[in-house]
Amino acid sequence: MRSAFVTGADGFLGAALTRRLLEEGVEVTGLRRAGSRSPAPAPDERIRIAEGDVTDAASVAHALAGGAHDTVFHLAARSTLGDASRSPAETWEVNVRGTWTVLEACRDHGVVRTVVAASDKAYGRQAELPFHEDLVLRPQAPYDVSKAAADLIARSYWPACGLPVASARLTNVYGPGDRHRSRLVPGATMAALAGQAPVIRSDGTPERDFLFIDDAVGALVAIARALDREGARGEAFNAGAGRAHRVGDVVGRICALAGTGVEPDVRGAPAASDRQYVDTAKLGELTGWAPSVILEEGLRRTVAWYRNHPSALAP
Repeated sequence: MRSAFVTGADGFLGAALTRRLLEEGVEVTGLRRAGSRSPAPAPDERIRIAEGDVTDAASVAHALAGGAHDTVFHLAARSTLGDASRSPAETWEVNVRGTWTVLEACRDHGVVRTVVAASDKAYGRQAELPFHEDLVLRPQAPYDVSKAAADLIARSYWPACGLPVASARLTNVYGPGDRHRSRLVPGATMAALAGQAPVIRSDGTPERDFLFIDDAVGALVAIARALDREGARGEAFNAGAGRAHRVGDVVGRICALAGTGVEPDVRGAPAASDRQYVDTAKLGELTGWAPSVILEEGLRRTVAWYRNHPSALAP
């Protein structure tokens, strides 16, 4: 991997990925939408920034043609559930059309490795736990449907077009640098450090799989490198911590780490069992990847980062 093209490079996950690639000596071009006001920190100055929109084929093709890129990471997406529910059509436009637009450009330019950031939300509600890659996808909410569609479209480009591509079904990625208040961990952390009770919209019993940002980046890089050999092309790979944590417990631990004396404000009513986590054996067996940061340590690092970056707490 010598030269990588990253869509969504100015997002939370994209910024972390580009830092990792630069540390490994990879030249990086980041695609940024013109006029973007991403809440993530500015990308590293060593990154070549190309402006374009993933839904516009001409601008993506022009940006990708600007360098001899051997690897593409497609991360750009509408990534918050609230936005997706309020504007499903726009979510499908960006997450679905944006995916095939990028893949078409990859095919035209002979890219040898393409990784598409998918989501465990594509599984929807399943009776069988943990989620494994052979399960039939059963999404219902607009965001979940968009990620399932992008996942299926991406993987079809290997058998249909010969494009070496794989999808990474990431769980709930968290960690230092995420400024999206609508997400559970940054929202709760920002509130707790400001001395405000973090609001939990459920009764706190839903269980989710939380993946630290460094481990998420490691999974993306491992999948990209695996595309050089058999076993990865056209495949989907789960990337998560492999266990479920109650939302109420996670927010409670954030409050304790913040040390401001607040407790979660639980506003939701009890609901039916809601538990989601993934099996990561497939990725581990192929690449040796495994999550290395447990939730307690990840939350400690996250709270410390926000404490040391008070500007991130600003509205």
